[in-house]
Amino acid sequence: MINITDLHKTYRRGDEVVEAIRGINLQVDEGDFVVVVGPSGGGKSTLLNLIGGIDHPTSGSIQYGGYELAGASEEALTIFRRDHIGFVFQFYNLLYSLNAVENVQLPLMAKRVPMKAAREKAIQVLKQVGLAHRLSHLPSELSGGEQQRVAIARSIIAEPKLVLADEPTGDLDSVATREINQLMHQLNQEMGITFIVATHNLLLTEKATRVCELKDGRIQ
Repeated sequence: MINITDLHKTYRRGDEVVEAIRGINLQVDEGDFVVVVGPSGGGKSTLLNLIGGIDHPTSGSIQYGGYELAGASEEALTIFRRDHIGFVFQFYNLLYSLNAVENVQLPLMAKRVPMKAAREKAIQVLKQVGLAHRLSHLPSELSGGEQQRVAIARSIIAEPKLVLADEPTGDLDSVATREINQLMHQLNQEMGITFIVATHNLLLTEKATRVCELKDGRIQ
């Protein structure tokens, strides 16, 4: 599904050159649940941003189903992200003026799905992630674990083949962490969605099909 070859990403900070990713080679098969672990600053978020087409590599290749991301235009990457990838972030990235249903239906609105159909699908997905009783609640009325469930529902509503989760439990306690981990694995198994999860929390490695340690921009 994903084939990464000799991937490099270099940033400039004034006169300083920062090598965030240093020659990574990685293959991910459809249906995998890959967990990337490592210290802060080791390149985990950068790697996810490159796979998700949010950032451009300095050199190397990222192929998604044979489609080369590295040389794609911004417009092409925007469409690629919309149609193929769901994103989950540490701090949820919910719109605080919208309730749970309204937040979850946003990806379908971006794809010009009619409002009624988008709302019905959002309700269905929120029920799937265990939030049937929180449909009309604002993010401020939800716990951290519930907000992350809303974010996960939003990430899967358009039925992507791949979900990229960047520290999805970094702001949660141990109980909520286990619940979110269980939910992601449930979606992986029931829907066949491939997950790549970046984390420093080793609890998330328990059921992974593969664990990669990323340190100083290299897979150890």
